[in-house]
Amino acid sequence: MFKFFIIIILVVIIVLVCISFRLYNYALNPKSSKKGIFKSNDTKNQRFEDIWIYEYDKKESTYINSFDNLKLHGYIIRRENSNKWAITVHGYINSAEYMSSIAYKYYNLGYNILMPDLRGHGRSEGNYIGMGWHDRLDIVKWIEFILEEDRDAKILLHGISMGAATVMMVSGEELPDNVKAIIEDCGYTSVKDELAYKLKSMFKLPAFPILNICSIITKLKCNYYIKEASAVEQLKKSKVPILFIHGQEDKFVPYYMLDELYNACKSEKDKLVIKEAGHAKSEKVNSKLYWEKVNSFINKYI
Repeated sequence: MFKFFIIIILVVIIVLVCISFRLYNYALNPKSSKKGIFKSNDTKNQRFEDIWIYEYDKKESTYINSFDNLKLHGYIIRRENSNKWAITVHGYINSAEYMSSIAYKYYNLGYNILMPDLRGHGRSEGNYIGMGWHDRLDIVKWIEFILEEDRDAKILLHGISMGAATVMMVSGEELPDNVKAIIEDCGYTSVKDELAYKLKSMFKLPAFPILNICSIITKLKCNYYIKEASAVEQLKKSKVPILFIHGQEDKFVPYYMLDELYNACKSEKDKLVIKEAGHAKSEKVNSKLYWEKVNSFINKYI
């Protein structure tokens, strides 16, 4: 009987480890064929600004090295006689071009644009998805890159989805005074919370012990534990003004996360809820209200 129980326990452990490896590959391996755990893209009803970056022939490719020596790619679009800079940060399994409409708007507002490909995305190197955690340090490197060119730069960060989580995680770092404002659009509270939500909503699986095992796998493969990657904890250290935006109909990064993020933030802050918007759709659903709020917010600081 004792041997039987030992066999059952071993089988359960093997099954849990297999599920955890599957979750890692599904969510954090950029080469996995499974895409969509956080992605909700819609190619219908594209506007000119949604494809502007593909056609704009004056964008320049540039590269930096990350803290762990990855070659990271980004596009620069310059405005003459401007020291205003917008860093636009894309979401999960996207690339710099995904932020075309956001970059287009800032360009027309007189900003120089930096559009990075996050690690493991686009033209940037990387064999794992950082979920914002190591990406936050990459964005700090991009900020330093701008300041090497323009010491008087006035910089804002604008991220959507995983990009929003990234810029919130950046906010907890020691940033130069040149970083004036952050716009986060539909970011998650933490990687742990988001994966737990997805496990339940998509697969009807409990977070424990799957995420605990997956976190160990993530540490071995990516050098961070899932529980480390928390936007909430970073916001508690933030000194940069932040505008929080979320679609009320968001089912990918649930709307209820907005209040926890907003309440955690210790810097100057404001928020905008777009009532009819799903995930990463706020700017499309109500562009007028979206940009009125963004402009009103950033004009206080830049």
